[in-house]
Amino acid sequence: MNIRAFAARFALVAACGLMTAAPVSAHFWQCVTFARSVSGIDIHGNANTWWGQAAGKYQRGDTPKEGAVLAFAATGHMPMGHVAMVSKVVSDREVLLTHANWSHPGQVETNVRAVDVSAAGDWSQVKVWYAPSHGLGTTVYPVKGFIYANAADGDAKAATQQAVMSADQKTRLANVIALAAIKKF
Repeated sequence: MNIRAFAARFALVAACGLMTAAPVSAHFWQCVTFARSVSGIDIHGNANTWWGQAAGKYQRGDTPKEGAVLAFAATGHMPMGHVAMVSKVVSDREVLLTHANWSHPGQVETNVRAVDVSAAGDWSQVKVWYAPSHGLGTTVYPVKGFIYANAADGDAKAATQQAVMSADQKTRLANVIALAAIKKF
């Protein structure tokens, strides 16, 4: 084998090795980047600013809806807050969330339980599934509410956009989850 053939084979093997190694560390998801990617809600900045930034731009409320973003308030243990997308409404007091950077740094979790534990049933306090403890745990998180992907004006066009956005959200979510699964290898 001549030196050129050897160099070509070496380069090919090295390139293949780099391609298989790169996905493991290629993407570290933050909750805000992930929520924006899958929800279509175009808000930037720390999670604790999303609720305020949504005012006048997106509808907000205390009723869980599929595709909405649940905005967590900042706490001592969570000074930047947290945001997570509602992937399914189970009941008026339970939803499934899809979010990033919660149980495991930088990773995406799909369809994890979140339960409204507020006395008034207004989604102002929740418990969220935490994988290392295999349960909801004892921590109660304050919540600001839900941010809906439709515009704040509430007109018929916004309602139509919401229906389209839900289909878009599902496509984005499927793509991001597939990407996250590939990057685990």
